[in-house]
Amino acid sequence: MSICNQCEQAYKCTGCDIKGDSTGICGKNEDIQSLQEILLYGLKGMSAYACHARRLGASDPEVDAFVQEALFSTMTNVNFDLGATLETVLKCGAMNFKVMQMLDAAHVRVLGAPSPATIKEGTQAGPGILITGHDMVDLVDLLKACEGTPVKVYTHGEMMPAHMYPNLRNHPNLAGHYGDAWQKQRSEFEAFPGAILASTNCVLIPKESYRERIFTTREVALPGAVRITDNDYSVVVKKALNLPPCRENIVKETTVGFHHSVILSQAPAIIEGVKAGKISHFFVIGGCDGSEPGRNYFSDYAQACPPDSFIMTLGCGKYRIRNHDFGTHLGLPRLLDMGQCNDAYGAINVAVNLAKAFNCGVNDLPLTLVVSWFEQKAVAVLLTLLHLGVKNISIGPNPPAFVSPNVFALLQKTYGLRLTGRDAKADLALALGKVA
Repeated sequence: MSICNQCEQAYKCTGCDIKGDSTGICGKNEDIQSLQEILLYGLKGMSAYACHARRLGASDPEVDAFVQEALFSTMTNVNFDLGATLETVLKCGAMNFKVMQMLDAAHVRVLGAPSPATIKEGTQAGPGILITGHDMVDLVDLLKACEGTPVKVYTHGEMMPAHMYPNLRNHPNLAGHYGDAWQKQRSEFEAFPGAILASTNCVLIPKESYRERIFTTREVALPGAVRITDNDYSVVVKKALNLPPCRENIVKETTVGFHHSVILSQAPAIIEGVKAGKISHFFVIGGCDGSEPGRNYFSDYAQACPPDSFIMTLGCGKYRIRNHDFGTHLGLPRLLDMGQCNDAYGAINVAVNLAKAFNCGVNDLPLTLVVSWFEQKAVAVLLTLLHLGVKNISIGPNPPAFVSPNVFALLQKTYGLRLTGRDAKADLALALGKVA
């Protein structure tokens, strides 16, 4: 227990901020604390996206100023008002929307207009490097370092959407994709014989078996791994050339690259399909997923979606559903991989444009959002959706521990926010209005 130097009352200290009891000691009751924690997680996620955008040459002074102001608002003895705190939380969603929009434009400007691409999954014969994470600039620099060598570069996890950008996929050293989501990296990295580059977050403490083969970039650091801070990846290439080569083992081919611009180019056909009753529903199933095995809710939900519906997916949450064959509908794949978690902006853009076409609000569309809830970027994206007034979002599979009961009740009442249930098919029936 600690003593507040203002009111001389005892409070429990967590090492990060003052926490008052439910009576409001120090003005920090659990609901204020909950909203501040939501804000802090949202700021972390937004800052990650802003960092990616800055490396691509895009920044915004309004966003930078908000980060400072929002952090200031969480300090001791600054803001004791629930309404004002919620206002700042929702403004974080507005700023994150701006950042995702900025990042999307920067990706297109630097990497080229996205388009669907069929990629090989597995490995090809020869020396290889596996790159995991989110930062496309790291992949650009790595490919440059590989030029003139036989080293083949494979994407992993959230790097897979790199293949939708022509300036990346046309590079002769980019070979394909290897592996699954971030949570499987310890077994997958161990099986991969080449060098590994961990860019940005979603990296795990390495096993001893591959520790000397893994490299990290800038803020990312692992015990025993070489951290590269100057974007010179020649040491990674050299390591790959001195390691055993990959063997030829192509396991399948996958189509990625359904960027929002690609989907909206099909808008007339989609609109006509809805009007003609040929498209029953749209689902967004994805997000930032956790590592627990046996989390089948999202895969069960996706597989039960009607055959005349489309599923837009993004983030590492797609790895829960992408291995199922969803087939095609109206000449398009039913499962549309839109990209990374930050490409949630694209899903929002598609929804907004469809709503305009139908002369209705986003909440009036036959659209359901089922979002994996795990890390800070997911918080930032959720705040953006709430800022835009999107309702009836399902998040799960576990309730966010830092959201107090009163705050969650407020979000439920205002936005219809709900937790995923135990029965995916029952939740799907509810979303489709098939429950009496």
